[in-house]
Amino acid sequence: MDILPSIVIGAGQAGLSASYHLRRLGIAHVVLDADDAPGGAWRHRWDALTMRDVHRVAELPGDTPPVHDDRRANEAIPALFAAYEEANELPVIRPVSVERVEDEEGILLVRADVGEWRSRTLVNATGTWTQPFLPHYPGMETFLGEQFHTVDYPGPEHFRGRRVLVVGGGASAVQFLGALAPIADTLWATRREPVWRTDDFTPEAGAAAVALVEQRVAQGLPPQSVVSVTGLALREQEREAERLGAYAARRPMFSRIEPDGVRWADESFEPVDAILWATGFRPAVSHLAPLHLRSAAGGIQLDRAGRGTQAVRDARIQLVGYGPSASTIGANRAGRTAARGVQRYLASDAARERTRSTQPVGVTDL
Repeated sequence: MDILPSIVIGAGQAGLSASYHLRRLGIAHVVLDADDAPGGAWRHRWDALTMRDVHRVAELPGDTPPVHDDRRANEAIPALFAAYEEANELPVIRPVSVERVEDEEGILLVRADVGEWRSRTLVNATGTWTQPFLPHYPGMETFLGEQFHTVDYPGPEHFRGRRVLVVGGGASAVQFLGALAPIADTLWATRREPVWRTDDFTPEAGAAAVALVEQRVAQGLPPQSVVSVTGLALREQEREAERLGAYAARRPMFSRIEPDGVRWADESFEPVDAILWATGFRPAVSHLAPLHLRSAAGGIQLDRAGRGTQAVRDARIQLVGYGPSASTIGANRAGRTAARGVQRYLASDAARERTRSTQPVGVTDL
């Protein structure tokens, strides 16, 4: 089996960006994508989410910015990705579900459901969508109503006229309340008091927020989302929910869930028909476990004080869409950084030494 210079896992924004820059550098590679069509996580967003609703989606490298209009995001962005893959002749193979990445005598062995690939370097761009985080609370298995996580949110119309508890303190929870409060009876619970941003979100403020996330990955800690350090802000489409008091009525977390509602810490009870868990996601990196990239602190430490994409424990591995690059703008920048990291590694003494160790006896570098 041929040994590729690089493999990219994932064909979302970060993976396509990395592939684009690898092609520009003349580095042969393939992109392994678990989905059966282009679009990454955007294919799986709820139908009611329009391009106007989403936070700004940055254009892919060398492309034009997407139009933020009333088109469904789960159709518009996959169409953009498909056209981009074709126009740039990106070597995407799908559907391929990667199960494990192992070290085989200095070569990276990528094991998937449909075969195996070998490579000298790897760019991991698997994002978070496949790893929803659902906390456990006493009694949640006894609840007789419906429970949804963001990943399987059916859209606001599903909840019309019902009593809905939204759990979570991030941007998704704010957006859900904005859509639900005008048509349903909503409650909101978070672990911490929400931090609202009242000033303009300037580029300087954005850079400062990203720097806080970088500090975590530089220390090998599990990354937090960028939005967790930016604070929350309301958009125009959420002003009606604000007027209705949806955000002012936030409660601390309940102590337990009962068949027809939740019991608060003060033993008061609230009946609810549905619970919507807007509790976020975790990085989808379990397939990298055989490489032992995690630090003692539980995260994958990245180089350049968290601003880079190279795993500190293994220079062959680049991570994009991880930590500070988990945004569409950040993913683009990380794709370029990762491609250069791959190029740098392939030209390094370490790569040449690994190449020698995997060649048959009597074969030398030309």
